[in-house]
Amino acid sequence: MPFEIARHANKVAGKRAYPPGKVYGLLEPGPVVLVTTTRDGKPGVMPMSWLTMMEFEPPLVGCVMSNRNYSFDSLVASRECGINVPGVEIAAKVVKCGNASGRDVDKFAKFGLTPVAATRIDAPLVAECYANLECRIADDGMVEKYGFFVLQVVAAWIDPTRKNPRQIHHRGHGVFAVDAPRLLKLASRAK
Repeated sequence: MPFEIARHANKVAGKRAYPPGKVYGLLEPGPVVLVTTTRDGKPGVMPMSWLTMMEFEPPLVGCVMSNRNYSFDSLVASRECGINVPGVEIAAKVVKCGNASGRDVDKFAKFGLTPVAATRIDAPLVAECYANLECRIADDGMVEKYGFFVLQVVAAWIDPTRKNPRQIHHRGHGVFAVDAPRLLKLASRAK
């Protein structure tokens, strides 16, 4: 007897329909990060949560940035940026950065973030973040159509004094989640 699927209008196994425009909150791909850029000597910083690892070696990160964001033009012009990973302790500053535009305000000064010099890019890094990645554009073939950048990490830094930092995750519409404490460590390879 062949397997049959019963189709019901507006019902799937007792679930209710969910607006497709909100699915990003279900599939949020990674932690909120602070992207730093520089343009004409002016540093910029913006939160971003639409990013994903694409390759281990060389490390490639894919991210989506709207062309309406002030940082978009800076990234396109300079072809480099910092990806700074904040912990939950600066979540309020991260959210404030997302509610302001670099066109109108120096977010580093206004929200109490400290820019520090990077080693391989001109964009600053954020001292308050427990990890900092220096990145250059590796592929911009999908930028015009999708705002999708492929970035290569050319240097990475982590604060060795921070043990098990907790990250924030954007769930959509001003809602954030925080990582739970690490529960267990699974072996990555069979023995």
